[in-house]
Amino acid sequence: MTELLENAPTGTTRARPVLTALIVLTGVFLSSLDLFIVNIAFPSISASYHHESLSSLSWVLSAYTIVFAAVLVPAGRWADRAGRKRAFLLGLAIFTTASALCALSPSLEFLIGARVLQAVGGALMLPTSLGLLLAAFGPARKGAAIGLWSAVGGAAAALGPPIGGLLVQASWRWVFLVNLPFAVVALVFGERVLHEIRDPDAHKSDLLGAVLLTVAVASLVAAIVEGSDWGWTSARIIGAFALAVVAGAGLVLRSLRHPNPIIEPAVIRHRAVALADLSSLAFFGGFGALVLGGVLLLTGLWHESVLRAGFMIAPGPLLAGLTAFPGGLLGARFGHRAVGTVGALLFAAGGLWWVTHVNAVPDWSGDYLPGSLLSGIGVGLMLPSLGGAATAPLPPERFATGSALYVMTRQIGIALGVAGLVAILGNATGASAVTAFHHAWIFMIACSLVAGALLQGVGNKVTEVTDASFEAEPHNAAPAPVPSALYPIPAGK
Repeated sequence: MTELLENAPTGTTRARPVLTALIVLTGVFLSSLDLFIVNIAFPSISASYHHESLSSLSWVLSAYTIVFAAVLVPAGRWADRAGRKRAFLLGLAIFTTASALCALSPSLEFLIGARVLQAVGGALMLPTSLGLLLAAFGPARKGAAIGLWSAVGGAAAALGPPIGGLLVQASWRWVFLVNLPFAVVALVFGERVLHEIRDPDAHKSDLLGAVLLTVAVASLVAAIVEGSDWGWTSARIIGAFALAVVAGAGLVLRSLRHPNPIIEPAVIRHRAVALADLSSLAFFGGFGALVLGGVLLLTGLWHESVLRAGFMIAPGPLLAGLTAFPGGLLGARFGHRAVGTVGALLFAAGGLWWVTHVNAVPDWSGDYLPGSLLSGIGVGLMLPSLGGAATAPLPPERFATGSALYVMTRQIGIALGVAGLVAILGNATGASAVTAFHHAWIFMIACSLVAGALLQGVGNKVTEVTDASFEAEPHNAAPAPVPSALYPIPAGK
């Protein structure tokens, strides 16, 4: 990566870093914004397809997350070979086209298919965005580029709920249409301004491994969300669980034998990295339940309008964005384990507050807001802690591969968290709905505590955990495109 940046021409891109940043960050902002505005639009989408069950509707969220996780590494390695400018613009074009298709969706099945296409565009766009930005700013301003890139994700997280609430007043379809004018402008100027960067030595990735990953996670999610409707002991549910196990086992075997696997064994053999990724899987399971659960509570149980709900949800993501940067500084000083543990406990405390205070009588300031603020601070502390713990122990040549694995576990965790929430809530109404939400928050608490417990196995001083075993193994696998441990929540749509 460093060599690529140093060898990049100093003309078009380096001379216009501001224009490059505007173009690249437009794509990052739009994809990041979609996570929160699609969640806040969920009740309106549900009303349009009122004959569909909650489990079926949840695929509007989960389909994106699963496909993005599976396509990320192959897309990044293809971008290295074909060119990062080309991959970014292609990803933005696919994402934009898919957004238009989402807005025009005549049926739920069509909408889910368009979301899958959106995920492919996002997987092409996000991994290349930071690489293009770093090339524009140059090595001397690397920190500024990363900080700006991360800040855009935080801003989108904070602005997403109120913007989504406003757009839904016209129609949920505007949640997707809003992307189009900004994306088209970015595409036009991107073709002229962005400079191409290629790595001709990059290896092809394992496409069959990506398929196996998709099948494994999708089957597991399907089994969880449809268990109540189909029957937990029905042949279809047992078959879905069995398919998930078989596909997962196939992925493991494939990763052990393929020269450029989706999941590189040498990375997950490092105990600290493996525990950090498992912690990420658990924590973002709770996060996935939190994001959708808040929308369903406010609009369903408390009967708030989508607009009011958007503004009610906003303080939590805003505080998470504001906390993430100092959380990273604290992690560098005191260790990712220590800061992440505090974050996990605060996130769990937010869930505990809701369990002990929220009931069928609406009280946003007294019952909902304190839990939202606690969980927001927890997310802000956990994001840099998990990303750092999952990548800092790795030698430089494996850093991008490790970060890509972290992003995959994060996306998979969100998908499983949404599935868990849907299974817990079911079709509960009235007093039983209050109990169901309490159970959902207990699930969120459990995910966070498991994540915190797993972090205890990670060395608190990251400089001490670099393992000599990496040097003993051949470095066959091409790394993922850029340091993706800093990906904002965006990617988790």
